[in-house]
Amino acid sequence: MSDAAIPSTSHPASDRQAAFDARLKKRYAAEKRFRLIGLGAVLFSVAVLCVLLFTMLYNGIGGFQRAELRIPVDFAEAGLSVDPATLEQGGIQSLETQGLPQIIEYFGEQALGEDGAAEISGEAWRELATRIVDDPDLAKGEQDLWVPATAGLAQGLEGEGSPELQALASRLEAEGSLDKRMDLGFLSRSDATDPQLVGIWAALKGSILTMIVTLALAFPIGVLAALYLEEYAPKNRWTDIIEVSINNLAAVPSIIFGLLGLAVFLTIFPNMRSAPLIGGMTLALMTMPVIVITGRNAIKAVPPSIRDGALAVGASPVQVVFHHVLPLALPGILTGTIIGMARALGETAPLLMIGMRAFVASPPDGFTTPATVLPVQIFLWSDEIDRGFVERTSAAIIVLLIFLLLMNGLAIYLRNKFEKTW
Repeated sequence: MSDAAIPSTSHPASDRQAAFDARLKKRYAAEKRFRLIGLGAVLFSVAVLCVLLFTMLYNGIGGFQRAELRIPVDFAEAGLSVDPATLEQGGIQSLETQGLPQIIEYFGEQALGEDGAAEISGEAWRELATRIVDDPDLAKGEQDLWVPATAGLAQGLEGEGSPELQALASRLEAEGSLDKRMDLGFLSRSDATDPQLVGIWAALKGSILTMIVTLALAFPIGVLAALYLEEYAPKNRWTDIIEVSINNLAAVPSIIFGLLGLAVFLTIFPNMRSAPLIGGMTLALMTMPVIVITGRNAIKAVPPSIRDGALAVGASPVQVVFHHVLPLALPGILTGTIIGMARALGETAPLLMIGMRAFVASPPDGFTTPATVLPVQIFLWSDEIDRGFVERTSAAIIVLLIFLLLMNGLAIYLRNKFEKTW
């Protein structure tokens, strides 16, 4: 019989191997696609973050600058007395009495002309007086002083506003008497009605004080509540209701907590409206559920062998919790605290409800004095008509982001420091 007449026989082992190889190849391809999708998601997130940061920096750099006029002043001719003893007693009031505003106006007319001197900010002499009090040598001899211009002239320098101010700004800029200069005083001044004179320090200090109150209340209460619910509370219907309530509180809109603060805290403390203490208590209510939930998960993740080993060597139940379980769960608890505090830092609605949208012209002296916070300050500036506030708003957002990064960086450092392995 010839070979051609022999029928072909199948080999089951070979077929199974081929099917296995096909399935394996398919799994590898699916894994590769998943990795590429994950990498694409990460790259997309990074790209969006870069666009956000670039936009904020591009718009915010101008917020750290302002239009200033250069005025040569001969203090010897002006006859201004800058005796340190006199300045310590009278300070700015003494310089005002000696005619510093008129001196600025006179030398401004000499250098800029009458129309240019009219565009010197009305608070320019006060800023100069503060600098002289800090450094009396500034008021000796001839000095080239840069003082803030009016908001109208600043708009003219940007090519906006009336044609007259645009022409005046162009002339002064060509003469070297008008320029946009770095304004570090933006970080040390408080709110004002003129975008040339506003600052962020009052809102920044208010945010710091509010976050201190929030952390001081939410962290210990949230951690103790998580420890009790996970380690001590009996498993019954009441604890189930409490757990469901805490989970629901974590998803409640923030403005509801503002209404609660308005109805409860301001009723108890009616004279502390817009105070960091009230704001911190309101934000603590909002942050606490997040800390409790993440704290319970972190405590639950501690292996039971840690508890059993501690009990076996004679530790009491309280020692087991506070000497063994809590230190091991602390990194996870701090992670939840970071999330909660970051959310609280950016909240505006609950603070608006308790009145922290007031015009605050000076930094708060303590936890019970009226204050505002960075998100509310940004919200108020964004609602202003004057274009000068647009750049100031972007600069304030940059300050808020830096504050958030510093706060989170500190929390991450503490988390890594307390992290332990088992």
